[in-house]
Amino acid sequence: MRLRFDELRTGRCDFVVIGGGATGVGVAIDAAARGYSVALFEQSDFGKGTSSRSTKLIHGGVRYLQQGNIPLVMEALKERGMLRANAPHLVHDLPFVVPNYQWWEAPFYGIGMRVYDALAGRYGFGDSRNLSWEETVARIPTIETRGLRGGVLYYDGQFDDARLLIHMAMTAATYGAVLLNYARVTGLEKDASGFVTGVRVHDLETGEEAGLGARVVVNCTGVFADAVRRLDEPDAPALIRPSQGVHIVLDRSFLPGDAAIMVPHTDDGRVLFAIPWHDRVLIGTTDTPVDDVALEPRPLDGEVRFLIEHAIRYLTRDPAITDIRSVFTGLRPLVDQGDTDTAAVSREHSVLVSHSGLVTVAGGKWTTYRKMAEDTVDHAATLAGLEPRPCPTRELPLYGAHTEGPADTAARQRIDRGPFAVYGSDAPALLDLIAADPALGEPLHPELSVCAAQVLWAVRHEMARTVDDMLARRTRALLFDARAAIAIAPRIAEIMANELGRDEGWRRAQVDAFSDVAANYLPG
Repeated sequence: MRLRFDELRTGRCDFVVIGGGATGVGVAIDAAARGYSVALFEQSDFGKGTSSRSTKLIHGGVRYLQQGNIPLVMEALKERGMLRANAPHLVHDLPFVVPNYQWWEAPFYGIGMRVYDALAGRYGFGDSRNLSWEETVARIPTIETRGLRGGVLYYDGQFDDARLLIHMAMTAATYGAVLLNYARVTGLEKDASGFVTGVRVHDLETGEEAGLGARVVVNCTGVFADAVRRLDEPDAPALIRPSQGVHIVLDRSFLPGDAAIMVPHTDDGRVLFAIPWHDRVLIGTTDTPVDDVALEPRPLDGEVRFLIEHAIRYLTRDPAITDIRSVFTGLRPLVDQGDTDTAAVSREHSVLVSHSGLVTVAGGKWTTYRKMAEDTVDHAATLAGLEPRPCPTRELPLYGAHTEGPADTAARQRIDRGPFAVYGSDAPALLDLIAADPALGEPLHPELSVCAAQVLWAVRHEMARTVDDMLARRTRALLFDARAAIAIAPRIAEIMANELGRDEGWRRAQVDAFSDVAANYLPG
């Protein structure tokens, strides 16, 4: 499913949103749910950049509590609770253990986590408590026991970022927003007084270019925000100070328990996580300032080694480079705060308005996307002179939230425990595809759960246009196992080509392009 470009030639809409990550799609949901007309353009795929490369946590931010940023922690904890309620098929509780190796850590972190609980109020996920040595090992069977005194247990949220974003896009569409991926905004249209009145858009699939008018244009492009700002003001000073975060993915045997590990202080002052995620273990992250931004950032020398070295400190089974299934890298769109170290830069968001009326959203974090969107739409609607309308998203269920299971227990368990759980209320429809043709449900690789039914669904209903869309974001195959993802790319391209009506040349080009991208996810 993808709208034809000519369907956007509607003259003028209330909101044009540039950028299809969490912030942009969040703005589209909010504005559309208020009844405003919305068009969103994404130069690549939804979540291609930062929004699919997070640590997969919906959390208040223990590190921000250490920094004393209580308002940000309270806001994030409140948003965490609302998001779990609005997307229960994709956001769930996860227990974390802070291992204690020094005598002072148990009282220090124990008190800190109780403050964390108190700040959450009625949005809490569970009470923290101190753990004995035995309880800590029971929770984390592979924890390093030399010098271990015990631990502190607390709860936060986990999610699948790219899958949530796809369901957010479908939510926005349900409320009437028009969203188009592979559509790059190439220019801003202005009236005689220099006020922004619309955008020029280039459809990367068809080569068409067209203009669309808007009451207000909102720049939600994350690390690319300065590039869009310079379409407006060529000499605009830099607003974004990007920082790079790297994660490694290991086999689940490295962390077989039901809990994650949180290390409050790494060598560079960051918090480190080792997290069970689907049937893998995710370890991250780093915080490295970078000068250049790219859709496919690469880990820098030493970042993977840094994560391996810290994993070895806390796990009895020491991982090696050869154990890494995948490495993924994301860029944080931090707001420039001068000489402040990026690890200490606030994750609070900013809404800025240029002299021409271009609205730019910068900073923020996944957990607070809804509040960022609410603030942005409030400002943008006022700027555009639109009729004020209340924000409805605090208790707005996202697409897929209401799963109505099939009648038989076996099918119900197959949804809840298998790869279809992330589809929420769409899961029964995928099972129907497989029931009609059981071959569609067979895994395409022994190390992955991806099947042909998911490919068909993604093309027909989730606007998947490329093999990379399918393996990196509609499924998470590229993150689970980069080598396995490369191996099934030709089969994925074949299925997509048949569904999209593409030729052999397209198939070969897609496999080559994906192989180039996937090379960035291979260790070493």
